[in-house]
Amino acid sequence: MTGPAVGPAPDDGEGERLLGSRAPHFIKRSRTLHISWQVGVFVVGLAVVGAGVAMLVLPGPGWVVIFGGMAIWATEFVWAQLVLRWTKRKVTEAAQRALDPKVRRRNIVLTTVGLVIVAVLCGVYLWKFGLVMPWSIDE
Repeated sequence: MTGPAVGPAPDDGEGERLLGSRAPHFIKRSRTLHISWQVGVFVVGLAVVGAGVAMLVLPGPGWVVIFGGMAIWATEFVWAQLVLRWTKRKVTEAAQRALDPKVRRRNIVLTTVGLVIVAVLCGVYLWKFGLVMPWSIDE
């Protein structure tokens, strides 16, 4: 008896994998085992997403961990696969827009103008109040 073929997952002709569960075949055969597998994947994904949400306010790579949890969910759930495909498409579009010479030029000009404004405000503050450290103020 031979097992299922091992190799790359089938795609939809556009280089993207088909939607659906990636559970091993022996797990998919038993409904109870498959539901248990999905619950386990959901709980692990939820723990990773929860850790990522905590890292948004604590030190750590919050968004990276959240997307890692979404990738875990995407191994079993179509909705997570669709969210990740949408996110990947939007990130790719944003990267392409950022590489556009007009957009890059505009961003450089806006950054320069912003830095000049901040420098002028700092100069005015220092001219008006001088450089006095908070711990050396005598009252």
